Amino acid sequence: MFRSVRDLAIATVVLLGGALTAHAQDMEKVTIAIGQGGKWDASITELGINKGIFKEHGLNAEILYTQGGGETQQIVIAGSADIGIAVGTQGTMGAFGKGAPVRIIGSAANGDDAFYFVKADSPIQSMDDVNGGTLAYSRNGSSTHSFALGFVNLLGVDAELVATGGPPSTLTAVMSGQVDVGWSAPPFGLEQLQEGQIRMIATSRDLPSVKDHTVRLIITNLRTLEERPQVVEKFMDAYRATIDWLYSGDEGLEAYAKLANVSVDTARMVRDEFDTRDYVDPDKMLGVGDMMNQAVEFKFLDEPLSKEQLDELIMIDDWQM
Repeated sequence: MFRSVRDLAIATVVLLGGALTAHAQDMEKVTIAIGQGGKWDASITELGINKGIFKEHGLNAEILYTQGGGETQQIVIAGSADIGIAVGTQGTMGAFGKGAPVRIIGSAANGDDAFYFVKADSPIQSMDDVNGGTLAYSRNGSSTHSFALGFVNLLGVDAELVATGGPPSTLTAVMSGQVDVGWSAPPFGLEQLQEGQIRMIATSRDLPSVKDHTVRLIITNLRTLEERPQVVEKFMDAYRATIDWLYSGDEGLEAYAKLANVSVDTARMVRDEFDTRDYVDPDKMLGVGDMMNQAVEFKFLDEPLSKEQLDELIMIDDWQM
């Protein structure tokens, strides 16, 4: 029996401290590399971490933000991050085809919400007018890289492709005249569009290869998958739980608005008009065959992957050719 209130208080602190230490020891560290931080689909993990969802799933999650999917992929392949989010599908196929230890564990974007813009006073009115001009993308191997190649191939335009990083640096490059056509994605650039500083000339959905196709992925390193499969499983469970929260009411909208420094109304537009729940469903992968064929066409792959190779690469149960 405790001899005094003071003794009881001290014992309680010791017991709680021991419990917290044991809980902390049970937490597993996971490092996540993410391209284009601030986009709705790229913010799911940070919002879940801030909400405490990843801790509830036993994960001590740390985020490394990158300048695009290609950089994210390299960090995961090198083993500097356990998970990579918003990595271009064709870039991942190409890396796997070259022997990189990468595996697909989820979809990050089924479709895309990117748009292409020019300065308000630019003579360019559409992608057809980019002949001899410059067209931005983020990094080699990213989804925006494949989109830029897609526009050049679809329209037969002679455009120089320029890696400009994320939306903020791309906007700077366009406004300073370093590139003719920039890319962005909600909420980035919406304010400039509304104020008439820039004009939208195309969207990624104009490409046949984007609609009903999974264009960005969640990936892991093979070593992580083999040595720490429970971490990968916990991550995906926490990711799904975060999506459930974000699409269940306004609390997630308010959290995103604060994170992205936009109004709740803008956040609602991004979620409900651009990035719907189906868009971020991690458990289905669409248009695998088309994406693979285009990866060959754009030289990400030397030849199509076999069914056996695709089964080895894709850890998602519901994937469709």
